[in-house]
Amino acid sequence: MATKVYIVYYSTYGHVEKLAHEIKKGADSVEGVEAKLWQVPETLSEEILGKLGAPPKSDVPVITPHELPEADAFIFGFPTRFGMMAAQFKAFMDSTGFLWGAQKLAGKPAGIFYSTASQGGGQETTPLTAVTQLVHHGLIFVPIGYTAGAGMFEVEKVKGGSPYGAGTFAGDGSRQPTELELQIAFHQGKYIAGIAKKFKGSA
Repeated sequence: MATKVYIVYYSTYGHVEKLAHEIKKGADSVEGVEAKLWQVPETLSEEILGKLGAPPKSDVPVITPHELPEADAFIFGFPTRFGMMAAQFKAFMDSTGFLWGAQKLAGKPAGIFYSTASQGGGQETTPLTAVTQLVHHGLIFVPIGYTAGAGMFEVEKVKGGSPYGAGTFAGDGSRQPTELELQIAFHQGKYIAGIAKKFKGSA
């Protein structure tokens, strides 16, 4: 039976979604792994999203908490708001209380990826503060460390991401994930999928 990896994200302008698609490619490259993309529900009205200049949502299905126990592992993605996960993703996590009560997600690997507007905007604080969500569910946080290779040490070019997970910078919204950022995202998907497969095999 395939190891199921759910890539669950929220994206306002598409930056996190681009990382999510690359992470899925990485996870799918591991034999015996079945990766699936999910969006969390939007909490803003169409009117507000229009005023923000947000593009229409993609056709990636919207997840409910009831689908989460079906997965063997997770990779959660979100933009930052003041150095923490966006409210939309926090609202989704807040709706998983019944899963927490029964510890339905305990013991499953989980990773994190993210987007910030600037270099000092939360590339480390966003995943660090998000770990609390995993801890209460008993999920096992899987950072990528420096396993993605030399690109992790790039200092001449602006680069999102950290040992916590893949990341990108949105700037004013016009900046898109770079080739290096996408490479790290691919690696994260492959790396966590491999770990998830080992976990399931030893269960």
